[in-house]
Amino acid sequence: MNNKNFKTVLILGFGRFGKLLAEILKPDFDVAVFSHRDVQAEAATLGVKQLPLQEGLRRDAVFFAAPISKFEQALNECLPFLKEARPKLLLDVLSVKTYPKTVFERFLPPEQEALLTHPMFGPDSVRLNGGLKDLPIMLDKFRASEESYRFWSEYFRGKGLRVVEMSAEEHDEHAARSQGVAHFIGRVLEDLRYSPTPIDTLGARKLLEVEELARNDAWELFADLQNMNPYTKAMRVELGGAVERIYNRLLPNRVDPDTLVVGIQGGRGSFNEQAARYYLERTGVEQHDIRYLHTTENVLQALHEGNVDRGQFAIHNSVGGVVGESIEAMARYKFRIVEEFAIQISHALMVHPDADLARVDTIMTHPQVLAQCKRTLAEKYPRLRQVSGEGDLIDHALVAEKLGHGELPKSIATMGSALLAELNNLHIIEDHLEDQKENFTSFLWVERPTS
Repeated sequence: MNNKNFKTVLILGFGRFGKLLAEILKPDFDVAVFSHRDVQAEAATLGVKQLPLQEGLRRDAVFFAAPISKFEQALNECLPFLKEARPKLLLDVLSVKTYPKTVFERFLPPEQEALLTHPMFGPDSVRLNGGLKDLPIMLDKFRASEESYRFWSEYFRGKGLRVVEMSAEEHDEHAARSQGVAHFIGRVLEDLRYSPTPIDTLGARKLLEVEELARNDAWELFADLQNMNPYTKAMRVELGGAVERIYNRLLPNRVDPDTLVVGIQGGRGSFNEQAARYYLERTGVEQHDIRYLHTTENVLQALHEGNVDRGQFAIHNSVGGVVGESIEAMARYKFRIVEEFAIQISHALMVHPDADLARVDTIMTHPQVLAQCKRTLAEKYPRLRQVSGEGDLIDHALVAEKLGHGELPKSIATMGSALLAELNNLHIIEDHLEDQKENFTSFLWVERPTS
């Protein structure tokens, strides 16, 4: 190996790749490493030595193998010694390239040569490949002299590597759609706890390799790859969109071609049911099956999972404002709005028929009902504590159902439509308690995204 131009090398950083780099370079150069940790024993096992930074920078070539997020800090530590040490060439081996290029341009003295490289492999890739042969390494000449660039290009080719010459910008754009995608999918598979089975296909085994390769790298490397390459954000958005499109293609617009299955936010007798029946009658849908799902979260989850064809939930009231639970659930799911429409509603206060009115001390109903009747309740029923149920019990229709079945204390009252009282055999204390008689609630009729 002709290395008359470069005989001594310093590797800044002694992590997994720094150790691999030392193994690669050791047969051909006098190799030393620098680390803030005491790595003398580890270095000795590879036949290299640990040096102080100032001494190490006097070597011919300096490889920056620190984590991506620590690169600028590592370079700044070197700057006070560079003019005196005068290394022939600085090389970075980061997995992103426009970032180190920008940092070099900002801080390096103009006479200092620098070469941008990215070995597109790590210890696991070398192991699986059975060596370096045909593994790619990217080079951007950047601020290296022709002589220095030619030397290292020929050296890497002599090691059996496939040298790919391109600009830092080209590299990052390609890397986002190759290495970036592979690492991202590997981490997704890890989070999924993807594991071998007795019937794995070749494809499944390949996915296990992708998961293992991603898992063996530090999370810091993965995060840096994703956050410090200017093209990976767009890749992740595009990848997420592709997953959603494939997912949605597997679910038809109608699960049952003969009957429209509708999931609604409320229960039996709720304003949501009144709204749904109004919409179905107006649009001429005769064959339908209404599922009482009680919360907007349940509606949108059922729609996403393909358990219902359409969803409906309240979004806004002319007195109470936006429906908080709907806003929160909408932030977690994607769907298509078919139509927004409104109906006029009126609230009645109701109790179990055997309740002792003197012992009734609580109104349990949806927070929107309380908001729409706030002033009236304060004037007429100030002694009654106002609460909303937990989980599905936020739905006052479910509260009414359980109250009618004796599953809630008789000291609890609820509020809703007069129909709700009739369906659950409850006694109406007073109707029309809304603060404004022109009380309208808007509902959204939604379906799964079509693409």
